[in-house]
Amino acid sequence: MGGARDVGWVAAGLVLAAGACYCFYKLTRGRRRGGRQLRLRPSRSAEDLTSGSYDDTLNAEQVQKLLYLLESTEDPVIIERALVTLGNNAAFSANQIVIRELGGIPIVGSKINNPNQSIKEKALNALNNLSVNVENQIKIKVQVLKLLLNLSENPAMTDRLLDAQVDSSFLSLLDGHVPKEILLRALTLLQNITNCLNEEHRLAAQPTFPEGSLFSLLYGKECAQKMKALVHHHDADVKEKVTMIPKFW
Repeated sequence: MGGARDVGWVAAGLVLAAGACYCFYKLTRGRRRGGRQLRLRPSRSAEDLTSGSYDDTLNAEQVQKLLYLLESTEDPVIIERALVTLGNNAAFSANQIVIRELGGIPIVGSKINNPNQSIKEKALNALNNLSVNVENQIKIKVQVLKLLLNLSENPAMTDRLLDAQVDSSFLSLLDGHVPKEILLRALTLLQNITNCLNEEHRLAAQPTFPEGSLFSLLYGKECAQKMKALVHHHDADVKEKVTMIPKFW
C-alpha cells in the first residue's frame, strides 16, 4: 500500500481520537443522553446532491438523503462523492448538529473500515469536520478507535501507528473513570501494539521514535502509572484486560 497516504489517514485517525479527549469529561458528566432523532423520508434524487457542482449548504432533508444514500448503496464512486459532500457541509456548525441528530456519525464512521482507501480518507475528513462540535466528539472517538484497533492487528502498520504525532491528551483514554466501552478499546489497542512489538523482539531493544509520537506516549512514565492504577479498577473485565497486556511497565 502507498506509504505516504497510509501514514496520512493513520495520523488523521489518531488526531481525531486525541482531540476528542479534550472535552471528554464534560460530555460524560451531567449530560442528558440520547435526544430526539430526526427522521425524514429519503428521496431517490439523493445522487444529485453528490455532484461536484453542488456547492450550496444542505438543509436537514438533503442531509438525510445523503445519509440514506450512504446506507443503501455499495457503489464506491457514489459513496465517496456523498462523503465529500457531507464533509464539506460538516464545516458549518449548524450541519454538525443536524448530521448528529439524524444519526449520521455512525453512518459516516462505518466507512472508515471500507477497504477502499480513498473512502477511508473521505470518511476521516468528514469526521474531522464533525469533531469541531463538542457534543459530536464522544461519538467520533468510538468510531476512530474501531479503525485504530483494526490497524493495530496488522504488524505491517505498527511502525506507522507508533510514529504518528499524538497530543498527550490521548492518554486520558486510559483514565479509570472513562466509560468501559472506550477504556476496553484503548487497552486492546495497547495490547495489540505491544504484542506486535514483542513478537519481533523489538520492545526490549528500545526502538527509536520521535518525541510526541504514539510510542513515546504509550511506553512513557505517565502511561505506566495509568496502567498500574487500572490493575485496581472496579470492573473485572478491565482488570482482566490489563493483566493480558505484557508488563512493559
